[in-house]
Amino acid sequence: MVSTVVQNLEKRKIKAKFFETKEEAKKEVLKDIQPYASIGIGGSATIKEMELYEALLKENKKVYWHWQVEKEKVSEIRQLASQSEVYLTSSNALTEAGELINIDGVGNRVSAMYYGPKKVIVVCGVNKICSDMISAMDRIKKEACPPNAKRLGLNTPCAATGNCNDCLSEARMCNVTVIINHKPMTVDLSVYIVGESLGY
Repeated sequence: MVSTVVQNLEKRKIKAKFFETKEEAKKEVLKDIQPYASIGIGGSATIKEMELYEALLKENKKVYWHWQVEKEKVSEIRQLASQSEVYLTSSNALTEAGELINIDGVGNRVSAMYYGPKKVIVVCGVNKICSDMISAMDRIKKEACPPNAKRLGLNTPCAATGNCNDCLSEARMCNVTVIINHKPMTVDLSVYIVGESLGY
């Protein structure tokens, strides 16, 4: 199935590679970002689990990640991340047909995936692969947003119940939905699929 996803991504002009382990993918990311000075990171448990932030600091890169700064600097760092030369993140779901499906609360992560940075690298564990868009949305609503809302301590129904209620809560994180059907015109987009379960 993974080979089919890789082939379908490439048909959509999105560069795609498969790695057995997150360590192999991490080495490839660090190699690919070498020519660039500034790296932005979108909210991503996958990137955190790979310990890429720490590795990038050792490479003496300018790294912008709002998860690593005090609350009053979050907005500024989000903006700087979206203006970086390279943007690293994950995807909430990836269809077998090669489409990237994402839901965001603020929109900074999803917007930077298709506009702003010169290069975008999306790292996805095999747990993110879904048969189609419907199952992808179902996965996000059941397996991504509720546990993420709980992790963030948000006052939403899904954080309490573990199920999406399509709420109108002020703390709602399902505010912006983006589908990348094909390589964005001005972005060098790569998807690295890892043969492990990563992130939400």
